[in-house]
Amino acid sequence: MPSTLLSRWTDSSALELGVLGVGNIGMVHLKSALAMPDVDVVAAADAVPENRDRAASAGATRTYDDYTTLLEHEDLDAAVVALPPFLHADAVEKAADAGTDVFVEKPLARSTEEADEMLETAREAGIAVGVDHTLRYQPDMTGVKAEYDDGHVGHVPYASITRLNDHPLGKPPADEAPPEWPMDPEAAGGGSLVELGVHCFDVLEWLFGDLEVRDATMGQTLNIPAEDAATVLLRAPETETTISLHCGTYQWEQLPEVNTRLRLEGVTGTISNKDHIPDNFYAGAAKSALSNVLSRFTRDEPDVFGPTFYLQAHYDALEDFCDAVRNDEAPPVDGADGRRTIELAETAYELAEETADDALEAPEVMA
Repeated sequence: MPSTLLSRWTDSSALELGVLGVGNIGMVHLKSALAMPDVDVVAAADAVPENRDRAASAGATRTYDDYTTLLEHEDLDAAVVALPPFLHADAVEKAADAGTDVFVEKPLARSTEEADEMLETAREAGIAVGVDHTLRYQPDMTGVKAEYDDGHVGHVPYASITRLNDHPLGKPPADEAPPEWPMDPEAAGGGSLVELGVHCFDVLEWLFGDLEVRDATMGQTLNIPAEDAATVLLRAPETETTISLHCGTYQWEQLPEVNTRLRLEGVTGTISNKDHIPDNFYAGAAKSALSNVLSRFTRDEPDVFGPTFYLQAHYDALEDFCDAVRNDEAPPVDGADGRRTIELAETAYELAEETADDALEAPEVMA
């Protein structure tokens, strides 16, 4: 931790936090912070008026239509960057100018080059950078890791992980056009591999150590600019584990209740995240869904932690970051972790492109 961060906290006052971007995930972070002791959400920024109104109704003290203005006018200890990926670098630079620590939504950046520039800016300014890789905070994943670390299944020569989610187009038929940036690989940094795969890379290195990308292929089920499916073959040299990873954003009629599947095939048994799903998961999800429907009629805000299985992980990740800032410690999931997932994604894209080029190469015809 840079020396300029030391002794920032000299009293017991609340950590003053701002949220940059209060769309879907930004509202999760805002409501998470509002529920935390010793955290004061003093401001939120968003270019969309309806989002600012929601943030104000939820409890943000002040709202701005531009994150730059917020950072210039508010004296913050930390800021959540929940903006589209193409704005992450600029937001971190503005936060660095203000001396404000940042908790950045994944992906940290759109490329390793952009990530390096962001982290160098943060280092020079002496600010901390955390990244919202929440998969390692889910109870099913912590359960897998605990069982694996205890050696219950011995050596694990093979593992697999699948992560799925809704496509930006939403359920078929797509009645409304989605925001432009998720459909633009230049703005988002890629397609499904960046949207979902980086979470998988993070949790796999958390389990097995450094990964090597051996092969990859990208697919498109829809006529769109970026991939909506990706399959990657990985190797963990430290544990001699071969891993298959698949991620996809599809036009589901109904998204699976548990959208990530992790399975470790050990020499004496198998570990699955399905075995560590909380007993009350389905009942809790149904109860929260009913509560959220009723809130529309009573005009109450929906329960941001329902179903708690997913949203509680975002709460825990942000809380860990805030605790680290308050205690002058490095964030438990930091900028280097975020950069690493992008590096793995870039390697996968390169290998997939090479494979595609080879497949399209015309065979030599002998006369």
